Amino acid sequence: MSAAPIPLFPRLESSSEAHGSRPALRVDDETLDYAALASCCALFRQALAETGVGERDRVAVWAYPELESILGLVGSVVAGVTTIPLNPEVGEKELAHILDDAKPRAIFSARPERDRARTPELPVHGFLSSRRSLVSPRRSAPLGADEPLLVVYTSGTTGAPKGAVLTARNVAATLDGLADAWALGAGDTLVHALPLFHVHGLVFGLFGALRLGACLHFVPKFSPEAIALALHGERRVLYAVPTMYHRLAEAAEQSMGVREGLAAARLLVSGSAALPAREHARIETLTGQRVCERYGLSETFINTAVRHDGERRAGYVGRPLPDVELKLVDDARQELTARDDSTIGEIAVRGPNVFLGYLNRPEATLEVLDADGWFYTGDLGTLSPDGYLRIVGRKATDLIKSAGFKVGAGEIESALLEHAAVREAAVVGLPDLDLGERIVAFVVAREPAPEASELIAHVGQLLAKHKRPREVRFVEALPRNAMGKVQKKRLLSP
Repeated sequence: MSAAPIPLFPRLESSSEAHGSRPALRVDDETLDYAALASCCALFRQALAETGVGERDRVAVWAYPELESILGLVGSVVAGVTTIPLNPEVGEKELAHILDDAKPRAIFSARPERDRARTPELPVHGFLSSRRSLVSPRRSAPLGADEPLLVVYTSGTTGAPKGAVLTARNVAATLDGLADAWALGAGDTLVHALPLFHVHGLVFGLFGALRLGACLHFVPKFSPEAIALALHGERRVLYAVPTMYHRLAEAAEQSMGVREGLAAARLLVSGSAALPAREHARIETLTGQRVCERYGLSETFINTAVRHDGERRAGYVGRPLPDVELKLVDDARQELTARDDSTIGEIAVRGPNVFLGYLNRPEATLEVLDADGWFYTGDLGTLSPDGYLRIVGRKATDLIKSAGFKVGAGEIESALLEHAAVREAAVVGLPDLDLGERIVAFVVAREPAPEASELIAHVGQLLAKHKRPREVRFVEALPRNAMGKVQKKRLLSP
């Protein structure tokens, strides 16, 4: 029997006029208050019923960067169905796999005419196509705390994408933990231009704002100028990824308007990948404040975060959120107790933030989730004496065993990025008969490009000699996914 429901968005269920008149969503020049958003959710419940979708059915939603898509994503959660957000740029093969795996009862889209051709075997409906008054404004029975609320598909870098099954308990635990860590409240406006099919933009940004009774200012197309404009006002908080901060910093160094907008933010938050030390320093010079970093995954939401009133150290992602346990383990999954900021281990977490498992993939679930509730992330990290976590890479691609040493690729990448001529860098280990693996750096350089030997010597000055790249390959760009993460497997492809 499922645990009692957790109301995720209390302001949408309240009849209080004080809540209803508060702004909830702003997209471009259109703003909805909580009363209007609640009415849209009721209309969406009606649309679900009219298309034969019942409570606890699965519904896929095309997550276009526009208001109608936001209404569908919020409305499906409020209606008590399990929501599958779909990336509008997903390929045919991946889409076929997701729909076959999740088997949604229906698909909703802000652009139904386009998307019907993509899935002729499944009905595709517009969100609020009727736009009429409610026939029967019935209330839905919300999902139980531990029933599937979302199925979010992973990027599929190691095979076909897996659907992470997430619950209201997972969502509430993380959002309440972040509210405490960052002193978030109803008076805040969360600003972001992140994809709505990913947990960063969907859960932390959209759901986070609505759970607090705050306002989400969504910028459909990222540009430094648009973000800067959205940040003007009281209590603005920016959620962005490192690639965005890099572009914001470059624009702010050239434009006083962008600089003033960025400096106006109450809090700057970065996630989804490590923010280089260089960008920390640039942002601090421009705004007078350092960026807060956090660490999470689709399967666990947020595990650790730097608090608003804590020390913001470049390269560190803070301590665990309330009720989240974290440890480092070795290859045999035995705990490593050292807190010396150098012992590398795989990060394991346990708490109310950890997902139920992968949809239809019990074997894959057992590989990462043990009987005691520990989720083994596949990420590598170190712990400082005061408990701050530092991410050094992925176990599959970023732990390099060279000449008898274990080396984290992320540490070398950070060192490379401290060189003025390095724009971007990615480090991998390649098979080597002598060393086991040799350290190879892929570098996007600024003009004039440096010599490879100069970069190798630069790393040797900052880190131990055995961490120097043995080879530097200059490339025009690094392959990245939609969230800005470097896809190293593509670098190694012919």
